[in-house]
Amino acid sequence: MTSHTSTSSSSRTPVRRDLQGLRALAVVAVVLAHLIGWPRGGFAGVDVFFVISGFLITGLLLRELAATGRISLRDFFARRVRRILPAAVVVLAAVVIVAFVVFNRTRADRTLFDALAALALVANWRFAAEGTDYFHAADAVSPLQHLWTLSVEEQFYLVWPALLVLLVLFLPVAARRTGAARAVVGVAAAAIVVVSGGWAMVQTAGDPTVAYFSTATRAWELAIGALLAVAVPALARIPAAVRWMLGWFGAAGVVWSFLIVDPDTMPFPAPWAALPVAAAVLVIAGGVGGDPRQRHLFPLTNPVSVFVGDISYSLYLWHFPVIVFAAVLLPVGAESTLIVVTTIVVLTASGYFLVEQPLHRSPWLRGTAADAAPAPSAVEPDAVSPAVEPEAAPVIARLPSTRPEGWTPGTRYYPGSRPRPAAPLAIESGASPEAHLARPPIAEPPRASETVARAVVAASASSDPGTPPTSSAWAQWRARFRPQFGLGAAGLAIGAGVVVLMTMVTFGSPTIAPIAPVPADTVAAPADDPVATVQAELAAAVSATQWPALRPSLDEVMQRSSSANPARDCFSPDSGIELGRCTWGDGGAPRHMYLVGDSSAMAYAPAFKKLAEESGGQWRVTTVGLYGCRFTDVLVQNDGAGVMAACPQRKVDVRAMIAADPADLVVVSNAYTLAHTIDGRNLSAGDLLRASRAEVGAYGAAGRTVYLAPPPRGGDLSRCYSPLSAPANCTTAVDPTWNDMQAAAEAVAAETGDHAIASLDFSCVDGVCPAFAGGMPIRYDESHLTVAYAEHIVPVLRADLSATGLF
Repeated sequence: MTSHTSTSSSSRTPVRRDLQGLRALAVVAVVLAHLIGWPRGGFAGVDVFFVISGFLITGLLLRELAATGRISLRDFFARRVRRILPAAVVVLAAVVIVAFVVFNRTRADRTLFDALAALALVANWRFAAEGTDYFHAADAVSPLQHLWTLSVEEQFYLVWPALLVLLVLFLPVAARRTGAARAVVGVAAAAIVVVSGGWAMVQTAGDPTVAYFSTATRAWELAIGALLAVAVPALARIPAAVRWMLGWFGAAGVVWSFLIVDPDTMPFPAPWAALPVAAAVLVIAGGVGGDPRQRHLFPLTNPVSVFVGDISYSLYLWHFPVIVFAAVLLPVGAESTLIVVTTIVVLTASGYFLVEQPLHRSPWLRGTAADAAPAPSAVEPDAVSPAVEPEAAPVIARLPSTRPEGWTPGTRYYPGSRPRPAAPLAIESGASPEAHLARPPIAEPPRASETVARAVVAASASSDPGTPPTSSAWAQWRARFRPQFGLGAAGLAIGAGVVVLMTMVTFGSPTIAPIAPVPADTVAAPADDPVATVQAELAAAVSATQWPALRPSLDEVMQRSSSANPARDCFSPDSGIELGRCTWGDGGAPRHMYLVGDSSAMAYAPAFKKLAEESGGQWRVTTVGLYGCRFTDVLVQNDGAGVMAACPQRKVDVRAMIAADPADLVVVSNAYTLAHTIDGRNLSAGDLLRASRAEVGAYGAAGRTVYLAPPPRGGDLSRCYSPLSAPANCTTAVDPTWNDMQAAAEAVAAETGDHAIASLDFSCVDGVCPAFAGGMPIRYDESHLTVAYAEHIVPVLRADLSATGLF
C-alpha cells in the first residue's frame, strides 16, 4: 500500500520559527548540562526533541495521505537517510579516528563498537546493556553516548510509518484522504501513549538505566507529538489570544523543567519526563493555525534562536564527543571550557554548511524531481508545519508559483521587468522550498502557457517514480553549493587555527603531542627491605613525566580486567565454592590460612597464592568470597548482577567451610567505601567495620584475624590514561573515606586482639598514589590490583604478616 508519488514540496508552508526556537532551547540546555552540569535537568531537552519529531514526521505522513491516499515508505525512508545519515556518518568516522589517537586501546576499541551500534541504530540498547550512567557526562566511557536518542527515534520511525500503512489498508480507498484516516492515526498514537507510558512507569521503578535508554519507554513521547499532528484541525480553531498564552506558558514550562528536574531524586523518564513533554506540547499547540513567524513569542522566534534551531542537529552530534575528548586532553578550568565551546562552534558550523545542509538538499536518493519534502528529525531543522491541514487535498503535480517563470535564487526583479529564462525546475533543485515561499509575491503573474508547461513537466516526472535525478539536477546542486563549500572549508581551517592558538596561548604549547616510551623505572634499594624497595618504585612513578613501557601494558590489564585472576571463579556468584580449586600451596601443609571478602580479597588472591607456594610447605591458603558482597553480618546493597541473591548463602558456606577445617589465620578484605543496607540505612566506616568483626567472629579465629585494607582508589584509567596524557593525570591522593575506614579497622582489631594491615606501603608514597610502579600497572581499574602487581608485593605482605607474629 505504498506509492512512489510524493507531495510537492511547493505545497508546504513556511518554517515555523517557534519550533526552530524550541529546538534551540532544547539543544542548548543539553549542551550546557553536559558541559558545565547546569541546568541540572538540561538533559530533558531530548524529550522536547522527541515531541517535536513526532509532530513533524506524523504531520508529513498525514499530508501525504490526504493528498494521495497513500504513504510511500520508499520515499519516507529515502528522506530519512538523506537527512540523517551523512552528518551522522561523518561524526562517527571522526570520533573513531580520534579515539584511536587520544584514547587507550581498550577505550578506543569500545568506541569503535559504539560507533557500529550507532550506525546500526541500536546504540540505546548497547548503552542500556552496559549500564551507562547518562547523567554524568564527565564519567562517560563513550564519546558517542548521546547518539542513543537517534537510535530511539529511528527505531520508532522504522515501525510507525509501516504501521500507518497497514492501518489505512482497512479503510476504503475513498476514506483514506478524509478525516477517517486521521482518526485511525490518532487512535494508534493514543494506544502507544498509554502502553508505552505505562511501561515507562513500571520499568523506571524497576530498572531505571534500561528505562532511560529503552525505545519502549520513550515511544509515548514521540506518540504525543503524533497526536498533536492529528489534532491540528481542531487546534487551529483555538482563539489567537489563547494560542499566544499557550506558547508563552509552554516556553516558560520548558525552561522551568530544565531547572527543577534532578535525575538523582526524580524518577526519569517516568513520571518526570511528562513535565518537559507537556510544556513542549503547549508551545507546539500554540503555534498551530497562526502566523508561522510568531513574532509575539520573540524568545523563540528571533533570528538567533531560529539559526541555532537550524544547526541544532549538527550541534547535538558534535558537542558530546568534543566534551569527552577534552576531558582527556585538557585540564579542568574556565580556559579549557572556552576552548571546548570554540571547538564545538567550529565543528557544528562546518558540519552544517559542508555536510548536513548540502546533502540534505541534494538530488541523492530522490526518486523524482518533485521529491523534495524533508523528513525532520528530533534535532534537525526544517520545522515545516501547516497552519491548518485540510481533510483532503487534490492530487496535483505542482502548485502555481508566485514567482515569474525562470526565477532563480539571487536574481533581482523589478516591477515590469522580464526575468531571464531558466530551467523550469530550477527552484526545486537549486533552492530550498522555504526560501521560495518566504518571499512576497511579484506584481506580474506568470503567463498561463508557462504555468501549464511547468505542470506538464512535473506531472511527467511524477509518472515515473523510478526515474533517477538527472545530471542537470546535480549540476544545479553543485552550482548552488560550490561557494558554500569553499567558504565552509575556509571557515573550518580558520576555526581550527583559532582553537590551536587558544590552546597554545592558554597552556604554553599544543596539548596533543606524541609521547615516546621511556625505560621503566628501576630503583636500587636494599634487598632486605621490601617496603623501602617498593616505596622507591612508587616515588619514581610519581615523579615520572612520561608513561614507561609497562609489562603488562595498561591496555592489556584493562582489557583482561579480573579474567586473569586465578581465583576469579572462587568469588563468582555464578559458581559454587570448590575447596580444592580455591586452595593453594601444599595440600598437606600443617597450617591453613583463609582469605575472605569481596572483590578486594579477590584482587589479593594471586599474592596469597604465591605466599603459600613459597612457604616451604608450611602454609596452604584458601581464597573464597564473592565480589560485590561485603563480609559483614548485615546485607550491604550492591547492584551487581546476582550479588544480592548469592551473598547471604556465600557467607553461610564460608562459615561452614571454616568450621569443617579450622583456620590458623583469617585475612579479611572488603572495599573501603561507604554503603547502605538493602532497606536504605546508611552505614558509616565504624558501622561497616563492626559489622565485619561480627561476621568473622563466627569463624572461631579470635586473635588470629587480620583486617587487610584494599589500596586507596586510583585514577579512572578509562579516562585518565591516554597515549597523549602524562602519568600525573592518573595519580590520586589518599581519600578521606579510606583513612576513616582504616582508622575504624585498627580500632576494631585492637578491641579483639586482632590485627589491621594498611596497604599504603605498597600502593602510595607520601599520600600520593600512582598508576604504576616497578615497571607494571598497579590497578586494572580504580580499585583492584593487577595480578602482576599483587605477585610483586608478596615480600611486603610477608613482612607485614610476619610482624603480627601470626605468619
